[in-house]
Amino acid sequence: MEIKVTYGVGEGPTELAAFDKALFDAGIANYNLIRLSSVIPPNSMIKVGKIDWNDKAHGDKLYVVLSEKIETRPGKEAWAGLGWVIAINDSCKGLFVEHHDGSEKAVKNLIEKSLGSMVKYRKDEYGPVQMKVQGARCKKEPVCALVAAVYKSEGWD
Repeated sequence: MEIKVTYGVGEGPTELAAFDKALFDAGIANYNLIRLSSVIPPNSMIKVGKIDWNDKAHGDKLYVVLSEKIETRPGKEAWAGLGWVIAINDSCKGLFVEHHDGSEKAVKNLIEKSLGSMVKYRKDEYGPVQMKVQGARCKKEPVCALVAAVYKSEGWD
C-alpha cells in the first residue's frame, strides 16, 4: 500500500475556514475525513509530497492520520507534524505519531520522544525516525497548519 503524506497551510476569517483552506492546500478538501490511529500496515510505502485530489471525488471517504494546529493570536505560530518509523525487516510495517505545538522545534522533539518510546516495547527493530512538519504564522486572521497521511479514498456505493 502506498501512503501519501501531504501537507498544507491556510488562513481564514474563522478557525474552520483556516482549517478548510489548509485541507485545500494539502489537496484533500473535498473529502469526508475518517481519522485513523497510527499503525502502518505491512507492505506499505510512505511517499511525501503534496497531492491534488481536490477535484478527484467530491464527498468520498478519505482514511487519514491527521495532525493539525490552529492559531488565532497574531504573532504566534501553528506547527503540525507526523513522524514515522518502519520495521527493519521484510514486513514494511510501522508506526505514525501526530503532534502539534507552537514551534517547529517542539513538534520535532515530541515526535522523536513518542516514537523513541513506542519502539522500545515492541519486538520489531525499527529504522530511523522520519517526519514531515508544517508551520504557519498568524498575522491577523486564524491560521491552520496540517500534515496528513492519506491511506485511501473510498466511495459510498
